[in-house]
This record gives sequence, structure tokens and C-alpha cells, in this order.
Amino acid sequence: MGTKPAAQPGVETKKTYCRFCHNYCAMEVDVLDGKPIAVRGDISDPVYGGYTCIKGRQLTKAYDHESRITQPLKKLADGSWQEISSTQAFDEIADKVKQIIDMDGARSIATYCGTYSFQESAALAVSRAFHEGIGSPSYYTSVSIDQPAKGIALSRFGVWAGGPHSFEGADVALIVGCNTLISHFTPYGGIPPFSPRKALNRGLKDGIKMIVIDPRKTEVARKAHIHLQARPGEDPTVLCGIIKVILDENLYDAEFCEQYVDGLEALREAVTDFTPEYVELRAGVSSDLVVEAARVWGNGKRGTATAGTGPNMAPRGNVMEHLLHVLNTLCSRFNKEGDKVPNPGVLSPTGNRKAEVIAPWPAYGKDFPQSRIRGLSECCGEMPTAALNDEILEPGDGQVKVLFNIGGNPMVAFPNQNKTVRAMEALELLVCIDVKMSATAVMADYILPGKICLERDDAPVMADTWFDVPYTHYAEAIVEPNGDVIEEWEFYWELAHRLGIELKLGGSILPMDAAFGVATGGLIPTDHKPSKFEVLELVASGTKVPLREIKAKEGGFVYENIECFVEKGDSTAKLQLTPPGIADEIREIRSENLTGSGIPQKDGTYTHLLTSRRLNHVYNSSGQQFDAVKDKGTTNHAHMHPDDLLALEIESGDLVQVSGPGGKVTAVTKAEVTIQRGVCSLAHGWGFHPEYDSNQNVREIGTSSNRIISDEAEYDPISGMARQSAIPVNITAV
Repeated sequence: MGTKPAAQPGVETKKTYCRFCHNYCAMEVDVLDGKPIAVRGDISDPVYGGYTCIKGRQLTKAYDHESRITQPLKKLADGSWQEISSTQAFDEIADKVKQIIDMDGARSIATYCGTYSFQESAALAVSRAFHEGIGSPSYYTSVSIDQPAKGIALSRFGVWAGGPHSFEGADVALIVGCNTLISHFTPYGGIPPFSPRKALNRGLKDGIKMIVIDPRKTEVARKAHIHLQARPGEDPTVLCGIIKVILDENLYDAEFCEQYVDGLEALREAVTDFTPEYVELRAGVSSDLVVEAARVWGNGKRGTATAGTGPNMAPRGNVMEHLLHVLNTLCSRFNKEGDKVPNPGVLSPTGNRKAEVIAPWPAYGKDFPQSRIRGLSECCGEMPTAALNDEILEPGDGQVKVLFNIGGNPMVAFPNQNKTVRAMEALELLVCIDVKMSATAVMADYILPGKICLERDDAPVMADTWFDVPYTHYAEAIVEPNGDVIEEWEFYWELAHRLGIELKLGGSILPMDAAFGVATGGLIPTDHKPSKFEVLELVASGTKVPLREIKAKEGGFVYENIECFVEKGDSTAKLQLTPPGIADEIREIRSENLTGSGIPQKDGTYTHLLTSRRLNHVYNSSGQQFDAVKDKGTTNHAHMHPDDLLALEIESGDLVQVSGPGGKVTAVTKAEVTIQRGVCSLAHGWGFHPEYDSNQNVREIGTSSNRIISDEAEYDPISGMARQSAIPVNITAV
């Protein structure tokens, strides 16, 4: 399906969707002789309507770009690379893995799934099944690098089974550090990322009032009715102040809270000293704006409070995410009994939602597999990635000896880059599935070239309930594979086949999807290699619409016949406003000593707070090799206020040295009037191996912000996540 004749002789136009990032834009691709020659947005798609971004429009270049690896590579003793077949690579890797398991146990085998693995719709389920099969808990993903707080908060708070309000039809929205117009990301209830500018403008036209908390005047913040431009890292302070006003002025839904909530009075006591005046002193936002934001939110009828990745990377991300759930709960921003759920999911399990609470569930702690590092444990279904370097470097029982790096780039993603270098060098076996010679791939023992999305089948299992309507899209492989390339799931199948390991799928795709996750189940055959479709039928088993029926559709499709209304609930569980530890954490924030200008003394002396940011033309460390992307910029600038540049006696475009708790880097400055003085904003995912970085090439490859970060100086006690935004740094001219 998805093929129709095109005007040019020999060319077929095929429908698919992009998987360059998690936005999954619907596309049409012109194919000639099995190769893509043109790509554009699919204007007939009922959700995207032709929307694409610059990243996705590079897919024709990605197919045969000069940087693409198309044959498996084996590193020889002298450091050179030898092309081998994928069969030889699988045989040699399987032999090595068996030897290490026999000698050191299954825990020595680890997987890291980076952001690209999430776009291959069988990768997470099959890689998890492999780890279950060999009995290794050493399973890591990018989720625990940048947003473990989302899963932690849900596990402690509980979930309203009816689901949250959608952005469409809302009269108010509260958005913390999420610049969807650039990142193409938002949790459900925020600005829909599927043609986000169109969705935002439609919402504003319909009268939605936007409250944005962000240290930058971002593209989204410029559209806000109220922009609380807080100091980086002070989102919990601002949210506590808003909650205090809502409680003091009785702007909450007392009837809903009485029936479905525990801990209201404990919450009231915990936030009692977060007066608007205190918030102004500490966070640097007007006390009047704090009160106005609370009243606008409290007097609204529909709308959801959401946060992006950046606030999760700052200190106390768990508290920040928890406070968003508090705001949604106090004002009962949920689908109630009789309400229609806009999108109950197409690839999600059958059944209706109920007007009840799904009780909190254990997700970490002493009853889960234990890390050997910093007293951490498995958290929300995976081991803490921030501890992986130490798990590799720390000798003893359970030491990680083998790492499968699947669609990730740890060298520019993991906190503390210098430690990451030592860890990658210490491995007995490093296997990377990648499309190019990334900063991590260059250190590998084997590089297995991955298929690009046009070369494989996929279904949007991860994004199933993110859409505002019951939409889905089965994408078949539409071009011939360019070389001896593989999919991520195939790697694990090939190893399991050689090792005699059973691959049994079960549970949800993402740990944080415990309430509304995609159904998975069944044994993947290992006596013969299944097709991708056969695997996806297991990944998406028990869904509302059979995958075979979805595959038969041409392009994206909205299932108007899928209707879901919230039924009367019968659970007695309640949402927990103050589960164990939360009130103490809130009080700890309030008890911190401040300088006269309201800055926490514990951060010491520094010149700037370094924040993270997204760039529209790249996806973390991906896309920087394409000419059209290079035209948009070849470095990740250090964005600073013009007056800060003037104080350093430099101009925009000059170099600065940024020194932090983990190390120092050189960056290219860029003046930005929308940023506060004393703040520097630097995108992550740039630069390369430290050996190749220098002041001379920073303008061509960017700088590795993770080299500034320490994974030991300050970290979350539950997830182990390092302080990766709102970082105290000292900036000097070069």
C-alpha cells in the first residue's frame, strides 16, 4: 500500500512517515529504481496536513550521504577498520558475549538505547526481551538521562484513569520550559507538536490563555499571556508560589479533592512560606505576575500543566514534575465521567477509561535490582544511565564488560564526558548500531550500520496516545536497503538465535506508560527469522485495531469509529499530593540560605547559570552532516545577553571558555536579548571526542556541553541524574 504512479516516468510516489525524531511527520517520497529522489509533506494527511521540518527533508540525502556507513566495520588491533559481513559480525559478537557471560555473568552485558532507538518501533521491546532472556538487569535508555522525573512523579502520585485534558478545547495552558515550536515535543495536553505553530495559533484564536515559565523568552513564551521569566532552576519555587495562591484563595476544586485526593493539608503546610514576595526574591519574577498566573490557572475550566525536558534536567526535577500533577489535580483538569476521551489510542489495549484513580506503584528502591553505584536502584524499568560509566569502571561482581549502544551517542550525551571516555575505553566489547562515524562509534569494536526509516517498516507505537485524535500510520519499507544494513531489533534476534535465548515480549513499551501503554505479548520465533511485520504484530498485540488492518490503509488515518467515554469508576485509590518525601523536599527548597539578591548560597560563586536548549535544525547529535543543516549553523552557540558580552569586552561571535563542575569547554558566543543577564544557553549533543575538539574547530563541530557536567558533585538520589541544566559556571573571554 501507499504507492501511486507519479508524473515522471519510472517514479513512484509512496506514503510514509518520518522517523528522524519523535514527531513522525507524514510524508510522500518519490522513488526511482529503489532509491528516494524527493520528499515532501503529505498534504492529504488528516493530522499533519503537509507539515515537515528541515530535518525530515534530508531523508533523501541520508540514504546515500558520503558520511553514511553501509557495511559492518570491525576494528583491528592497529586501530584501523575492516569491512566484514553482518553474518560474520553477529557470529563473532555472539561468541564474545557467550564467553563473557560464562566468565562474568549476565549482568556484565549492558544495552544503552539512545533517542534514535525509540523511533525504531520494535527496538525497545525486543532489546528488553533479550535482557530478560539472558537475565541481565543492565538495561539503560536516554529517558534516565534527561527526564526520569516524569516516570518517578507518576509512580508516587498516581494516575487519573480518565486522562488529562487535551490542548484542543482548553481555555488555559501552563507550560514549563517546553518550546514546542522548536523542539517538536510536548507531553499530552501541551501544544500538539504535529504542526505546532498551526495548533498554537488555532488555540490562541479560540481564546486559550497561555502561562509560560521559562528563563528565556522562547518562541512559545512570546505567544504567552503571562511569561514568568524565572531564574534557571527555580521552576519548583514558582510552582509552589502559584499553588499557595490557589489554596489561599480557594481556587481549587474542593469537591474533587475531597473524593479523590490525599495530602491536601500537608501540601498547604509545605507551601505556606512560598509567598509571592519570596518567589519574587528567589526566582526573579514579579509577585504580581505570580498571583495573576495563579488566578488565571485557577479560574480556568479546561487545560493542562506540562513541562519539557529542560526543567527535568535542572535540580529537583522530581519535585517540579510532581507540582505539575498537583496543579492539574487541585483544579481537576481531567476527563470526568461521561466525557469523551479525544484519543484513547489505536495501538493501545481495548477498553474504556474510568473516572477513578490508578494507585501509585513501586518503581524503584530496595525491592528492585540494585546499582553498585551511589546507592541507586533500577528506576521505572531501567537502570540509571548516569551510573553506567561507573558500572563499567568499578571492578567487582556485576561490572559491565559489554555495551550495546543502540541509536545513541554516549560520548556527547552522558554527563561527565571525560569519564565517559575512560569507560568506553575500558569495555571489553563495544558494539554500536549507527549510520555514521559518531563520537561514540569511533571508539567501538564493531559498528553495525543501521537502516534509515525509509528502509524499514514501522508503526508509531510510542506516540499512539500523543495525538489529539485516534490516528495512526503504518509505514512500510519504501526503498531498497543501501548496503549490508540492519534494524536494531534484528541485532538482538540474531544474538538470541545464536545463543539459544528465548525472546518473550511482555509489558508496556515505556515504563512511564504503566497506565496507558502499548500492549505487547508473545514469543518471537527464533527457529526462523520473522519479518518486521510479524514482530510488530506481537509488539502491538491486543490493540483496538489489528495491525494488519492498519497496514492495509494508505498513509495516515483517523479512526473516527473509535470512541471512548469515561465510565463510572469503582476504585477507592486516591491521588497523593504529598507522598513520602515530597513535603520534606519542598521544605528543603524553602530552607536554603539565599544571598541578598535571592540566589541559593549552596551554589557558590559563579558568573552564569548554564541552561540547555533545543535547535530546530538538528536532533541532538543527528543531522549535523547535511549541507542544508550546515547552512543553518555549524556550532551550538553560547547564547548570552549583549550586556554580558560587553562586560567581557567581547562581541557576538567571539570565543569564551565555560568552566563548570565537570570540566571546561570553548564555545562561540551569540548575543540574545531575550535571555536574562547572568544566564547562558547552550544546546547539547554537539562536539566530538575530546581528543578531536579544539578552539580551532569549535566553529565547525560545536562544543560538548556534557564535558562541563559532573555526575558526582550533584545528582538526584532516586534516578542518579546529574545536574544538567541551571548549572553554575564561570565564563571568561578566550
